[in-house]
Amino acid sequence: MYEILLPVDDDTDRAASQARYVLGLPGDTDELTVTVAHAYHDDSSNAGDDSFDEESPGVIEATDILSAAGIAVEQRELYVPVAGSIVDMSDELDADEVVLCGRKRSPAGKALFGSVTQSVALESSVPVTIVPVE
Repeated sequence: MYEILLPVDDDTDRAASQARYVLGLPGDTDELTVTVAHAYHDDSSNAGDDSFDEESPGVIEATDILSAAGIAVEQRELYVPVAGSIVDMSDELDADEVVLCGRKRSPAGKALFGSVTQSVALESSVPVTIVPVE
């Protein structure tokens, strides 16, 4: 079984890009397990809320695409700091790969606010795939 961690926020375009990447992986879909994890932005007012946001548009989009292809999907919640939570969850799940979709930010924005994608890529013990928004 190949375990993929798919952290998403509320952006449906990014979530769809991540899910479509998974659909393009070689092998049978019954050999894949995907954990779609809802990640709050670091500045989110929902951060720290213990309830799972099943209504997150990103979670719904990714789950619908993957489930329609017959891929087993589990849903989880991530908390701030998001990058550290993604790395911890990938270790906890013994994930084989983390699939992220980067956001476009200016160099100043990255310096001021950091980049979750960059932090995960640098800190993860498993391969991290960064897909573009389609």
